[in-house]
Amino acid sequence: MRRYQLSNGLTLIYEKKPAKSVSVAILVKAGSNYENKDVYGISHFIEHMLFEGTMKRKNSRDISNEIEKLGGEMNAYTTTDRTVFFVKILGKHFDAALDVLSDIMQNSVFDAKTIEKERKVILKEIDMVNDQPRFLQWIFFNKNLFSRHPAKNPAYGSIQTVGKISRKDILSYYNKYYVPNNLIISVVGNVRSLKLKIEESFKNFKYKKAPKYKKTFEFANKRKISVLRKKLINSYMVFGYKTFPRLSKESYTLDLILGILGRGQSGWIFDEIRNKRGLAYEVGVNHEASVDYGHFAIYLNTDKKNINQIKSIILEEFKKLKKINAKEINEAKTFIEGQFLMENEDNFQLADKLAFWELIKDAKLLNDYIKN
Repeated sequence: MRRYQLSNGLTLIYEKKPAKSVSVAILVKAGSNYENKDVYGISHFIEHMLFEGTMKRKNSRDISNEIEKLGGEMNAYTTTDRTVFFVKILGKHFDAALDVLSDIMQNSVFDAKTIEKERKVILKEIDMVNDQPRFLQWIFFNKNLFSRHPAKNPAYGSIQTVGKISRKDILSYYNKYYVPNNLIISVVGNVRSLKLKIEESFKNFKYKKAPKYKKTFEFANKRKISVLRKKLINSYMVFGYKTFPRLSKESYTLDLILGILGRGQSGWIFDEIRNKRGLAYEVGVNHEASVDYGHFAIYLNTDKKNINQIKSIILEEFKKLKKINAKEINEAKTFIEGQFLMENEDNFQLADKLAFWELIKDAKLLNDYIKN
């Protein structure tokens, strides 16, 4: 893996792989954790707007067609701590992909009429999330898990805040955070003269001081039970804890626990709740660890009459971890290693992970993950 710091402050990560495809991820250090309360959802709003037209490509179809006509795929996502734009395409079309990505990053026009059109799209997206319990359960969980940390807020904002975000707000936020020294470009594949191509594509992107993210650390809460009542056949439950940031030693331990409790259909939680007792259909375990926060949670859907029994089962499985043997630990390590290495065979997955670890501290830490 090679890491370059360009003269304008842009960070370039390159992992050379002998493959027909190449993946490019452009990470912007701006997500919902960076927003003030009046513009919650603005990072996600800008993510949408960068697909809506530049001086060169007038609308979203012009942008997407440039990639799709070559057999590639292009998309983006916004989280609490980052916004990521990515393309996966055949290596021989890399230059075309770079031209599109560099264009939307630097030359988006943020047309007023298009902003209003896209506002409607985002408001529909929020309605859709609120209508789907599988998504809504996580929004409700984070809102109740965190008290001060901005991770309690959904990345897409709220109907109230998105409804008020103005073009002036968008331009101000974009000009503040979409600067080269606040970007990480991660490329995985086989590209000749990559550094020169990136430098040429972003030569007019000038260094500008960007606000630093202010970390927020929260200690564990007291036990809390929160209920959101909706007319549903099944009940959706998330049972979880506030945990540690990604760089902490404990977060690696929690990954190992995930490999024990949540290893597909053979993990302890799935085995006890579904295989042995048939108390739920969908059962899973999730560990999220980011720059300055983390959570560990079990999620499922079941009949409401089963909830108390399931909570007791979950607590019992946690207690059993105190008596875990070496064989079970080694199996969990083997599971984690297998998942990690197979995911990294996918160019996009690897490009995305390298950008994330560079955001956290250093992309090279990804190579030490299994060791840790």
